[in-house]
Amino acid sequence: MRIRLPIRLRLAFNTASGLLCLLMLAGCLAPSAAYAQPSTSVVLDRVVAVVNRQVILASDIHDDIELSVLDPSRDGKGAPTQQSALEQLISRALIQQQIRQEDLQFIEPSQAEVNARIQELRKVLPACVRAHCSTEAEWKAFLAAHDLTQQRVEAYVRNRMEILHFIEERFRQGIQITHQQIQTYYYNVLLPQYPVDQAVPPLDKVSSRIQEILLEQQVNVLFDNWLDNLRKQGDVEILDPALEASKMQTSQGGGSQ
Repeated sequence: MRIRLPIRLRLAFNTASGLLCLLMLAGCLAPSAAYAQPSTSVVLDRVVAVVNRQVILASDIHDDIELSVLDPSRDGKGAPTQQSALEQLISRALIQQQIRQEDLQFIEPSQAEVNARIQELRKVLPACVRAHCSTEAEWKAFLAAHDLTQQRVEAYVRNRMEILHFIEERFRQGIQITHQQIQTYYYNVLLPQYPVDQAVPPLDKVSSRIQEILLEQQVNVLFDNWLDNLRKQGDVEILDPALEASKMQTSQGGGSQ
């Protein structure tokens, strides 16, 4: 039985067949020759971990390592390893999930705050100071040297400011630092750091800074305990065998951001 196609469909079919013949170059009589070429697949990206059904890609690790040049605490330490970068990504994923769960929109920094933070980084970031990032031309040269763009930097800064705002809101409130704690830190920790022949600042001049340090220490303790609980309660799966060592660190809890 011969099946006749509608005229429009036949025209479309014939046109497509004609184009295919032209593309084959070998003619319509030998279509198999056009498909005889061996195919090669290119892996553009891959999933290396899953955190509560949120995937972490190999490209995320690569990006985190590249962006580590913007972290002042890493100055002189070199780029992080893939394992340590994955640990940081797991921690951030857990924190961001918690932020979304609590719908804390007010902690998102404004564009003006992000711009101000970037300007501050350009002045105090050791790698940027060495590269003289004070002018726009020097800043663009710094970004190009590290394969970065302004958009990536803004996204990086925005993400970290959001996390810091979250930590500030959740853990800083209600912490009280007593005058006795400030005195103890001043005499037992600060003064021994000064050489004998160097003038020591009086307590009243540094008490506010000591209070800030003690506050940050307590916040870090509370945050680390909270993050450790999130890791234990969450479902974190490492899919890349090369990064499997990170799984043991995850099960034991990680450090703060």
